[in-house]
Amino acid sequence: MPDWSYRTLFQPLLSGLSAERARALTLGAMGALSRLPGGTFVIRTMGHMELSPILEDEVGGVPLRYPVGLSGCVDPHGVAQKALSPFGFGYYEIGPVSLQAIRPERAIGRDLRQETLLYPEPYANDGADAIVARLQRGPGHALPLMVRIRPMPGLPAEAAAAELLQLMERFEPFAAGFFVDAFDEARTPAQTANVLAQLTEGGRRLFLYVPPDCTADRLLELLDGVDMKRWSGVVIGDAVSGVVPGEPAVVGRSAKEPGERLLRLIRERYGAEPALIAACGVHEPQDALELMAAGANAVQLHSGLVFSGPGLPKRINEAVIYERIRDEEPPPAPSFWSSWGWMCLLGLGMIVGGAIAWLIAGSSVVLPYDEAFLDMLRGELEQANGRLLPFMSHDRITLAGTMLSIGILYYQLGRHGLRRELHWAKTALLASGVVGFSSFFLYLGYGYFDPLHAAAAAILLPMFVLAMRRPADRPSRKPPGLRNDRDWQLAMWGQLMLVSLGFALAVGGLVIAGVGITRVFVPTDLTFLCASAEALAELNDRLLPLIAHDRAGFGGALFSDAVAILAASLWGIQRGERWLWLTLLAAGLPGFAAGISVHLTIGYTDFIHLLPAYAAIALFVAGLALLYPYMMKPAGRQANNEGSST
Repeated sequence: MPDWSYRTLFQPLLSGLSAERARALTLGAMGALSRLPGGTFVIRTMGHMELSPILEDEVGGVPLRYPVGLSGCVDPHGVAQKALSPFGFGYYEIGPVSLQAIRPERAIGRDLRQETLLYPEPYANDGADAIVARLQRGPGHALPLMVRIRPMPGLPAEAAAAELLQLMERFEPFAAGFFVDAFDEARTPAQTANVLAQLTEGGRRLFLYVPPDCTADRLLELLDGVDMKRWSGVVIGDAVSGVVPGEPAVVGRSAKEPGERLLRLIRERYGAEPALIAACGVHEPQDALELMAAGANAVQLHSGLVFSGPGLPKRINEAVIYERIRDEEPPPAPSFWSSWGWMCLLGLGMIVGGAIAWLIAGSSVVLPYDEAFLDMLRGELEQANGRLLPFMSHDRITLAGTMLSIGILYYQLGRHGLRRELHWAKTALLASGVVGFSSFFLYLGYGYFDPLHAAAAAILLPMFVLAMRRPADRPSRKPPGLRNDRDWQLAMWGQLMLVSLGFALAVGGLVIAGVGITRVFVPTDLTFLCASAEALAELNDRLLPLIAHDRAGFGGALFSDAVAILAASLWGIQRGERWLWLTLLAAGLPGFAAGISVHLTIGYTDFIHLLPAYAAIALFVAGLALLYPYMMKPAGRQANNEGSST
């Protein structure tokens, strides 16, 4: 459920359900997918979150791969932790946890316009027994677990300390650290400090959990009574208490401003030593950067993930990487012959080959070795069926347009992607190239060997191998999108269009290749030819294998093209990536021009036959139009467009 589907399709549908029902449905579906064979692979493929040593750090002694955690309130029953783990999280919070279960008497509310969640019982949980039993079954991932412990409401100080100690003992086998949530309005800061002082024996990693609306005076009075050298850090929480007793606690953007003030206060008082985690109001990457500038070592997501979408942790990670490398001298680009130049040459070879194939298909159609295989001359084919050569021309011109599209994609992904050593670009090229070169074998079962195709493959394959030999794992040095502004929201719709186009072309390629190596024709083909497959076979028993070769080759090429388009649409859409927008435009034009023009030229204009092409063009145009403001506007101008996501 990436942002391009969540923001556009699922979130509007889920908004009509209650908060609990929407959460259960979403997490249940994601959890079920992660348990299917290959389900985790699908989730990783949709998001393509790359590990980066730039992000690895220790926060309060806990090693994290990413500086982003997930609130335990997002998935309180742990049904989708395995599914959420590839999204770019560095740890999971478990909790709040109390000894006995706490059940809310009223339902969770939400304000879509203000992007807030309303918790009538902010400490609701299943109780220690149920949560321990769940953890004993295994979380299904390797991320550190930070257990947020909370005494039962209304306990005196000594009893609260005893419960917290008991909770730590029970969860110690599972916890990388404990978030100690001991604040209680009924206790004075001195009494709370007394509770906390009883917890520091045993060498556990303890983080003091502070509500974001805690006043500066109250916090300072508490900290004066706590030996911070015995604590690993402080967590600024996410819930703002109701103004009136009995009102729900509010989790949303409103927690960021007071939480940021507390971060600065703690940093000014204690310096760099205590680790600080900000769980307060992170709804877009800019929020995370501002909280980190105020002193946070990591951030934790709650309402932001619900309202912004599951791509938020990845976007934050990309923003953090950029901030950490922006002032560094960029490493030298690899040489032309190291990898990317070979891919550019391969792309140019495909472009030249596609242009030549188009010229031939638009003139003589068949080549001498085609005539030799059939033992029939071009004129004899025309005499036998006047529509046969136009039909073959239609197959071969569409193949030529697809070759041009692939060539443009490969050249551009090599020049801009491999040269910058972008991991997603190499993955896209590898997947597409493996499919493309493998498609050469689709039609061999029919006994037709295309020497020109074989020669081209023999020349281009070494270029592909040489282009893939160098690792590609550098982070992008382009400024990422930091705001959930209007351009970003439109871009989610545009990305949905292009991803849908990629999937549609992939299905089309598989269907065409499948038909080509089995039935050869679809009904509308035979209607256009005014002949049956049996009649064509009687005309020449080698005619069907030749046509099957054309169809299988086109289907394989279209599938290869679709994989590259799909991968670029899934992983490459970023603010200000003008080159990719122009690449997708340039790659789409020859493919669609070839497919539509040849059908109009030969008179093969059956509406049902061309309907998939019309739908693909609509997706192509709509996708690029919606992505234009986001990808073509310089990334540095985004600060002037800070509209909210509401």
